Amino acid sequence: MTGKILVTGADGFIGSHLTDLLLSEGYQVRALSQYNSFNNWGWLEGNKHKNLEVVSGDVRDAAFCRHIAKGCDTIFHLAALIAIPYSYVAPESYVDTNIKGTLNMCQAAMDCGARRIIVTSTSEVYGTAQYVPIDERHPRQPQSPYSATKIGADAIALSFFNAFNLPVVIARPFNTYGPRQSARAIIPTIISQIAAGKRQIMVGDLTPTRDFNFVKDTCRGFLALATADGIEGRDINIATGTEVSMKQTLETIAQLMNVDVEYVTDPARIRPSASEVRRLCGDNTLITSLTDWRPNFSLEQGLKETIDWFTDPANLAKYKTDIYNI
Repeated sequence: MTGKILVTGADGFIGSHLTDLLLSEGYQVRALSQYNSFNNWGWLEGNKHKNLEVVSGDVRDAAFCRHIAKGCDTIFHLAALIAIPYSYVAPESYVDTNIKGTLNMCQAAMDCGARRIIVTSTSEVYGTAQYVPIDERHPRQPQSPYSATKIGADAIALSFFNAFNLPVVIARPFNTYGPRQSARAIIPTIISQIAAGKRQIMVGDLTPTRDFNFVKDTCRGFLALATADGIEGRDINIATGTEVSMKQTLETIAQLMNVDVEYVTDPARIRPSASEVRRLCGDNTLITSLTDWRPNFSLEQGLKETIDWFTDPANLAKYKTDIYNI
């Protein structure tokens, strides 16, 4: 990659870590933070790197997308509404941001002559595994409004490759976790409750399994897909190829934090039965054959780094551990 790089959703969990990685590699980054009247840049607050340009706006605006894409060699499109529970409440907003926002960014990338656009997908598009490990040929199953909009966004992006030869790659990370993650997700909600002194931990269903990716591994996967040759028009998993149940994960967290806890099922955290994804375990054969990417962090290593971050009082203070964050 050469020239300036655009990261949409750079103020979020994965986007901020990807921005950090790109800056550490010497790239110039234009980082999109969603506009708000507080002029808050999310997880980019306080980042004063000389090669960082922060802009505020919204991917739902097509003219704005063309404006921020100008002069950018590579685009990482991560901006999205991601919380599955909130997609039950406000599905139309997910269509506007996830599908229309991706359409706008693909059009902007084409109009501005970007060398490549990496569009962020999710393992949720697969739904409950029909077979494991899940490769890229696995059927798509829209088990929530969120996953339906991500299936739609992937289709829009690939249609631009097929119809207009847009140099697009679909990056499909499995369950990413780590510092800065929203407390709506299972790992940070458990760690933050324990760190806040709670010993009765509110949880949802603990039986599903997930393929957990530490955020630094996910971001290295994005970078690998941005720099590999000849992979345009493909959708590619970023996965460890392992699975662990929610219960096993939470027991590991409690052990690492050296506490005895009781897990209490909170009905508000239970998905509708047909919407719950029961099993996810990704096949990473394609990415490991096309790039030199390999997962570097074991689950225990990633959890230790995540726990260290959340138990810093300054970081923990940013979380509302007394409420369920949808």
